[in-house]
Amino acid sequence: MPKPTTSATSAIVRVERPRWALAGEKLLEALIRVCGVSAIVFVLAIFLFVFREAAPVLASPGFDLGQFLFGGEWYPTSASNVRYGTLALTAGSAAVTILAMLIAVPFGLGAAVYVSEFCGPRVRETLKIVIELLSAIPSVVWGFVGLTVMSDLIVRFTGAPVGVNVLNGGIILALMSVPIIVSIGEDALKAVPDSYREAGLALGATRWQMVYRVLFPAARNGLLAAVLLGVGRAVGETMAVLMATGHAVHFPHSVLDSVRTLTANIAAELGEAPAGSDHYRVLFLTGLLLFCITFAVNLTADLAIRGVRRK
Repeated sequence: MPKPTTSATSAIVRVERPRWALAGEKLLEALIRVCGVSAIVFVLAIFLFVFREAAPVLASPGFDLGQFLFGGEWYPTSASNVRYGTLALTAGSAAVTILAMLIAVPFGLGAAVYVSEFCGPRVRETLKIVIELLSAIPSVVWGFVGLTVMSDLIVRFTGAPVGVNVLNGGIILALMSVPIIVSIGEDALKAVPDSYREAGLALGATRWQMVYRVLFPAARNGLLAAVLLGVGRAVGETMAVLMATGHAVHFPHSVLDSVRTLTANIAAELGEAPAGSDHYRVLFLTGLLLFCITFAVNLTADLAIRGVRRK
């Protein structure tokens, strides 16, 4: 005679969380949401503040926006013929930034590869500490290095009449950008799964082949972000280029020419310009121009990263 089957009913016990825990979780979610939105709010607030200070000069009858953007002469205190041309300043900023990136990107990415793939644990930790210390050096200290040490070296080895020029500023900005490129680039390479490395070695690839055929394509988004952060550091730097580039308003024809950048021009003249004057407003307009240039660089970087991801 078959035994009767007994059906066991499983009781589901629902544990209710305390109200204070639920309230704390909702409060934390709201705080995280506010922190995320605050970045956009702060950027818009900065833009609106700069635009508010620069707007009166745009409505001034004697101001020419075309001459401001494409004029090469900057004479804001002239008694008879005031000229606000920023094209030479923009060219100076571009020359120093491009030279800095030509120096910083190979060294930064090479150091990131070495720290990530080739050096031992003890050497890696030592190098990472040194790199972090380099990134913590104030920009005014780098400016003193360019004004005293690099200036003498450039005059001695190149025969330039002055040592404060595009070459000096480019080297100083490269030294300031390398720590950022190394740190972000090393993190991007470390984020590549070890299975990629093992697959490359299993196929017979050497370590260098694995680096440029496996790791670089896999970490290209992070490496591109590292380079662009270095560009942002170079474009927005003020004190170092103010002290190392010579502060001369003209178009550079070689790396040994002295130049003045947009950021250095604002820092040098804003304290002397009378508040509310056209000179004062134009300096804020220069900051707005710099803001737009930075936005264009970031937008180009975002579009480039999206294109890389599609591939």
